[in-house]
Amino acid sequence: MKHLFSVLFFLIHFSLQAQVGTEIYLFDLQYKNNSFSLSNPVNITLHKGYDNQPFFHPTLPLVYYASANDSGRTDIKSYNYKKGISRQITTTTEHEYSPTITPDGRFISCIIQRDNGSQDLGKYPVNGGQSVTLINHLKVGYHTWTDPTHLLLFVLADTTNHLHYYDLDTKKSVILGSKPGRSLHKIPGGNTFSFIDKTAETWLIKEFNPATGEITPIVAAIGKSEDITWTPNGYILTSDGKKLFAFKPGSGSVWQEINTAHLPGSGKITRMAVNKTGTKLALVVSE
Repeated sequence: MKHLFSVLFFLIHFSLQAQVGTEIYLFDLQYKNNSFSLSNPVNITLHKGYDNQPFFHPTLPLVYYASANDSGRTDIKSYNYKKGISRQITTTTEHEYSPTITPDGRFISCIIQRDNGSQDLGKYPVNGGQSVTLINHLKVGYHTWTDPTHLLLFVLADTTNHLHYYDLDTKKSVILGSKPGRSLHKIPGGNTFSFIDKTAETWLIKEFNPATGEITPIVAAIGKSEDITWTPNGYILTSDGKKLFAFKPGSGSVWQEINTAHLPGSGKITRMAVNKTGTKLALVVSE
């Protein structure tokens, strides 16, 4: 029975990640007069099938993302938004997801999904090359670095998923909670991190402090949306699938709708990312 649950969980997870056709749109993002505006949308993928999980390089004009090839396997690609040029980073017989620049800036860490159903955390040199496996004893779904030797991990399990705080040196982790969302982010202006707690009917965006181990609520999520991102000036951006919203923790305000007149098409909005300077927004939109 346990084996059956594992197989079913893998099939469901794989289906969600690899079979939904999506495009990534890049916008100019502006904050002025206490509100955000979007302009100049560009489809940076222009590719039928799965293009997802955008991540901005912290200093270069690059967006990394996962893209399915003709065989359905996903590789890591990058898009230079100054030059308008895409580049293949990995070409493997496996599946790579969730590209993330490591704290030293030398590697792209990502989820490597094996044909046997395992999901390891590995890393590739930023200019391409052979992978190095970092974690292979947990089934990792999503990750973010808290420092060069520690990570927050969304770990898949047979019955429920868990949020782990993981130490690469000792290979040990602390389970922080169950049923986390897939958006794991550093909160600008400090060394704390956000995640979504989905244990209750109302999902909560929460803050984790690695130095103290303290977890505190920030705000209720918009409905059942588990995709958020942070702007450099401390706003959370999210979507209900059609509209975009912004919230400033500590402001005493509520979620504010963002003008989305420039959004192309009518596809569902899911994942999103903002660059380090807060001038670019990447949105994943279903085809």
